[in-house]
Amino acid sequence: MIIVTGGAGFIGSVTVGKLNELGKKNIIIVDELGTEEKWKNLNGLEFADIYHKDDFYKQIVDDSLAFGIDSIIHLGACSSTTEKDADFLLQNNFRYSVELAKYSLPRKIRFIYASSAATYGDGSAGYDDKIEEMEKLRPLNMYGYSKHLFDMWLKNNNILNKVVGLKYFNVYGPNEYHKDDMRSVVHKAYGQIKETGRVKLFRSYNENYKDGEQLRDFIYVKDAVDMTLYFLKNKNQSGIFNVGTGKARSWNDLVTAVFNAMGEPVKIEYIEMPEHLREKYQYFTEANLHNLRRAGYDKKVSSLEDGIKDYVQNYLMTEKYLKS
Repeated sequence: MIIVTGGAGFIGSVTVGKLNELGKKNIIIVDELGTEEKWKNLNGLEFADIYHKDDFYKQIVDDSLAFGIDSIIHLGACSSTTEKDADFLLQNNFRYSVELAKYSLPRKIRFIYASSAATYGDGSAGYDDKIEEMEKLRPLNMYGYSKHLFDMWLKNNNILNKVVGLKYFNVYGPNEYHKDDMRSVVHKAYGQIKETGRVKLFRSYNENYKDGEQLRDFIYVKDAVDMTLYFLKNKNQSGIFNVGTGKARSWNDLVTAVFNAMGEPVKIEYIEMPEHLREKYQYFTEANLHNLRRAGYDKKVSSLEDGIKDYVQNYLMTEKYLKS
């Protein structure tokens, strides 16, 4: 049995879809569907059962699960970088993860979990996924801090060598439609182009970066899932691993790729960034993939242009979900 927390969400539903492609259907999804349209991500997926995240958590804490588990892929979390309820994030992102780890390790359950590139903060400490460098990291928001807390909990308890933590960079692709303001800029740009023929990007407030030339590591969700499931198969590998392309690209590059995929002329308007974001803004992120490559992952990663072309033409323009 494979547990996928956040299995109805963006990366989670694509992960379940890929597991189905690999012939695995003995899957339990753990999530909270709520009143949004996240449930649509489940259409076409094959799984054994689905649990509300609170019910599953209670059974983990009470040790009352009625079935055995081989692996847990823990992707469920509040991923909002603007969430201000620190107590909620501590419980939902940190404490939930701690209890899953405490349940998994003594039972020899493979435990793979989502950390985040948000743990790197402004990047002044670099983007190397070296365990010995973790104490230097200073996240810029509570979401990143909640992820960093769990990374550090594992390190301080000397169990990072028994689990796999994945620091996802800027992931985009199908099945993110329910994420509202946390959707990728690819999805937002597509909507703006359809509606107005142009895209709005934030101005730069750093003299080292021109408007729209702020740099991020954008990775297509299909590549992120391939990297994730590599560690399900290769159980001899453990530790913290960056999940990105290893090549930073600009916002201008990204929206230009969207215009090109849609066959539309490039029209970009630069707008003021809200003041509350200016002190927490990352101007550069780039995944160091040395650990991932040393672990044996050698599959070629999609270029920004190829990933966006597939996403726009095969999903956004056809209004399809991954498995629809």
